[in-house]
Amino acid sequence: MKKKYIVRLTAEERQSLEALVHKGKTAAYRRIHAQILLWADEGDQGPGLLDSEVAETVGVNARTVSRLRQRCVEEGLDAALERKRRMREKRRVLDGDGEAQLVALMCSEPPPGQSRWTLHLLSDRLVELGVVESISHESVRRVLKKNAFKPWRKAMWCIPPKQNAAFVCAMERVLEVYKRPFDPDYPVVCMDETSVQCVREGRPRVPGKPGQIERYDVEYERNGVAHLIQFYAPFRGWRRIEVADNHAAPQWAEGVRALVEKDFPDARRITLVMDNLSTHTGASLYKAFEPQVARALLDKLEFVYTPKHGSWLNMAECEFSVLSRQCLDRRLPDRKTVRREVEAWATVRNQAAVTVDWRFTTEDARIKLKQLYPTI
Repeated sequence: MKKKYIVRLTAEERQSLEALVHKGKTAAYRRIHAQILLWADEGDQGPGLLDSEVAETVGVNARTVSRLRQRCVEEGLDAALERKRRMREKRRVLDGDGEAQLVALMCSEPPPGQSRWTLHLLSDRLVELGVVESISHESVRRVLKKNAFKPWRKAMWCIPPKQNAAFVCAMERVLEVYKRPFDPDYPVVCMDETSVQCVREGRPRVPGKPGQIERYDVEYERNGVAHLIQFYAPFRGWRRIEVADNHAAPQWAEGVRALVEKDFPDARRITLVMDNLSTHTGASLYKAFEPQVARALLDKLEFVYTPKHGSWLNMAECEFSVLSRQCLDRRLPDRKTVRREVEAWATVRNQAAVTVDWRFTTEDARIKLKQLYPTI
């Protein structure tokens, strides 16, 4: 049968293909393609074998030889040496309307008895609604990923009311405090409180070793609560964390007295940024101390409160977040252990003088949180 596509190689092309065949690091398919073209060459230096003869010599199918000759003639030598890429038509499982229905479904309330939408629930509901005949949960995941949605995730967030003058007033006051130039006579201290559940393990852990990870038993016993009170000077890289058994007003008052008389005895006035907890007031000082002592402490303090639903403005919360990840993310049996571990953590942080790079300003708030400002 007469060949429709005839391969004729120049001397330079044959030399290049021969070098490719004898090159040790060449891909196997490229070497086979080069051999086929060399045997099929009908030029002056080529043997010009038939497709069946080339196939028997190289060890491939005759149809492969025919297709390769065609690619060499139509697309060139370089294209013939490479694998032909198959263009697969991608079929969209969901069109634009289907994707919109999926997103709307994900934002709706989950079915009764379910706490949230899962990928399997979403795929089943799309079929029930007749949006598609069938769809896998993996296809649902890809669509949601493309739209930056993750229905299995949710987060606690302090949501302030819109157009709230009280919120923006307190927020801007806190932000203006953070903009003050550093002055050792007028330090800025952020204060916050949190609790840690003490958990005593029923059986000792088996430490890890090569070839075996650390193991622990599921048996444990709750052993009280440790209350943490933090005083944090973010621009000096200093913090003090007290571990107590309660969050009562006298406990907070003792911490404030230590802040004024021991931590910053030479300061003229300390700006104390904190949330609106009922114990965080000057009245707690009068509950714990004589009037003269309480008044002397108040004279050296300036209270600045974060707005309600705006505790994220307190830098002490950021420091508590680091503490939780680096120190408290484990089972600690009692308050004594919590106190020892927290003090060790704080000592290292104080020695390193770790500060905060706070960049959120009043100007940023008026742009990013514009919906919180009243409309004039």
